[in-house]
Amino acid sequence: MKKVSLLKSGIVVSAMTLLSRVLGLVRDIVIANVLGAQAATDVFLVAQKIPNFLRRLFGEGAFAQAFVPVLSEYQQLQDRQAVLNLVSKVSGTLGGILLVVTLLGVVGSPLLAGIFGYGFIEKGETEKYYLVSELLKVTFPYILFISLTAFAGSVLNSLGRFAVPAFAPVLLNICIIFAAVWISPLLEEPVRALAWAIFVAGILQLLLHLPFLWRQGYLVKPQWGWRDSGVRKVLKLMIPALFGVSVAQINLLLDTVIASFLVTGSITWLYLSDRMLEFPLGIFGIAIATVILPSLSRQHAQNDAATMSRMLNWALHMVLLIGLPAAVGLFILAEPVMLSVFQHGNFSLYDASMAALSLQAYVFGLLSFMFIKVLATGYFSRQNTRTPVKIGIIAMVINMVVNLLLFKPYGHVGLAIATAVSATMNASLLWVGLIRNQTLQMDRQWWWWGLRAVLAATVMFAVIEWLQPTLEQWQLSSLWQRGWQLALCISLGVVSYLFSLWALGLRLRDVKSS
Repeated sequence: MKKVSLLKSGIVVSAMTLLSRVLGLVRDIVIANVLGAQAATDVFLVAQKIPNFLRRLFGEGAFAQAFVPVLSEYQQLQDRQAVLNLVSKVSGTLGGILLVVTLLGVVGSPLLAGIFGYGFIEKGETEKYYLVSELLKVTFPYILFISLTAFAGSVLNSLGRFAVPAFAPVLLNICIIFAAVWISPLLEEPVRALAWAIFVAGILQLLLHLPFLWRQGYLVKPQWGWRDSGVRKVLKLMIPALFGVSVAQINLLLDTVIASFLVTGSITWLYLSDRMLEFPLGIFGIAIATVILPSLSRQHAQNDAATMSRMLNWALHMVLLIGLPAAVGLFILAEPVMLSVFQHGNFSLYDASMAALSLQAYVFGLLSFMFIKVLATGYFSRQNTRTPVKIGIIAMVINMVVNLLLFKPYGHVGLAIATAVSATMNASLLWVGLIRNQTLQMDRQWWWWGLRAVLAATVMFAVIEWLQPTLEQWQLSSLWQRGWQLALCISLGVVSYLFSLWALGLRLRDVKSS
């Protein structure tokens, strides 16, 4: 696949992801408006995070990283019938395993609620514990539906069809928004409507993929294939990848456990600041990683190491050019963003300030989070899932140690700092490993790319700092005043960044063929 094709594919995925993230932002605004940073919100976020975490492991995360390289290898080296047979048996085996996991999760929801909401029990807030347990019975089946959705999306991605899998999360956001606005007010416990919205969204996302699989000729009957060589290869790669690809999610889940010991609202503050971080991470970092994985896997099957290295360099250049200004912008505008987006209804000025502090802490790890997504593909495309696991273990241990050191003196902000430190260590070790095994050979332009990005981001920082009102003015402004002031700061900040890059000699052809 040519680099221009990678760029076009990346733009398609970014556009669909942007739509999903915008609706996700609307969803979070609605939830913050309707519920605020109160006990019920904390409970719902715990009940949502557990199946969402397992989705990252079994679905979008480990499974996609293990399955796409094997499927790409079959597409390159086997006939079509062998490819369809692999799809059939992987879908049947994955579905069977996940059905068992889902049933265990529903039956064991009281135990899961006790583990991940232990702080609720410790503080004597048993009503929170019982509500988490009830909501989990509804939200846990989401893992079955969304993991099969991720399987279908992986097949489409391997065929160069990226739009539908990237669009699917839009349905989740629409369902939650609908439930929060129109169903929640009718219920005695409003968060129950949000739990059922997740359940329904899982079914809709799966159904969305089926016509497109049929059109490509890949809608086959699932078969149990535990002993199939292709299935075993996927499972062998998937087991270590279950941990390695999802270290960041494990860290966030552990943060939730520790945050349950902190003051009410801490879980919500961390969630909302993480959601703002997910905006650039999902639109750009994950999009770039998604489109290069099938290409890298094909190049590995063809033993084309030089092209693999060039693709990785291109992807890392893109992350640097996009991630650095995103981090700078989010840091300087953290409180204005939280005030403008969430400080309405039951979400107070104090809540916005607390969420802004954890957002600023998370921002220090944004580039690392984005680099991890790309660097990990360098291992997974070569069907090496063990190395990211080893690195992931180191990163998780660092996260927990820093968590325990910082959560008492700094509260939820300490947990965000620990996550950023862990991500930085994770990205650094992945990078060094790729250079050592010669999968990534740093091109001579790296220093010039880095210098241009830093200089342009510095100009952007100065422009935004000069334009934006004082914090007191932000707090006293109306919603509309905040909105246009924030839009002005962001727009002129982006323009100044792009103009600075142009003035420093960067052209579109460099982005296409770097």
